[in-house]
Amino acid sequence: MNPSTPRSDQLLLLLLLPPPQNLSATLQIMQQSNKKKMKNFSLKNPVAFICILITICCSLFILILSVLNLPETSLVNNNGHLGLPQASIKHNSLKNKELGKFGEMMIEMLPQDLVFTAFLPSDSAFERDLGLSVNGSLTKDKVNDTYAIVSRVLGFSVVPFRVVSGGVELGKELLCDSVSGFGLFVSKDVDGMLVVNRVKAERVDLQRGKIVVHVMDGVIMDAEFEQAVKPDEEEDSFELN
Repeated sequence: MNPSTPRSDQLLLLLLLPPPQNLSATLQIMQQSNKKKMKNFSLKNPVAFICILITICCSLFILILSVLNLPETSLVNNNGHLGLPQASIKHNSLKNKELGKFGEMMIEMLPQDLVFTAFLPSDSAFERDLGLSVNGSLTKDKVNDTYAIVSRVLGFSVVPFRVVSGGVELGKELLCDSVSGFGLFVSKDVDGMLVVNRVKAERVDLQRGKIVVHVMDGVIMDAEFEQAVKPDEEEDSFELN
């Protein structure tokens, strides 16, 4: 075969190649096609970036909502003392008989849609420390005086934030101001029960709506009020002698 004679594969390549006069036009078409591809890519890329950004924002929003739906943490009272961090509370079924008649009166005096912690004296504590009895102090001629005494005890015994036993560390004492401004010193004994101004709790971490209730084996009050409402047993015994 003559070396100068084109082979079949060379002829095929020549047929596939564009004519020289159309080569520049072909190159322009290819460049325009590449520009369109780059343009489409530049348009799609921001859209994909925005979609990813929206997905991340939605995830963060859901996470924030989950955090906000956690049980409420303690609040700072008006005098700057920090409330206790909330610990896990068992939502015990709180019945009226567990609070006692006077304790139930105190709870009914509080707004049910706000957060409080109530250190409620038991009925036996009311009778021992204040001389109030369920049968004798709620009669028509005494109910108004009894209501006034119970409402005053409420001012000493309620704080406007959550205080739970799990948030009090053993060996440490927390100062809380009651709704009347009376100072409450909250601590925990070796048995894990709360002690407030040397009055020990009988039951802790009961729940009534947003109100945390601790039933106390004594009445929390200041010395002046205690002297004013102290039962007259000592005077009666002195007169008998």
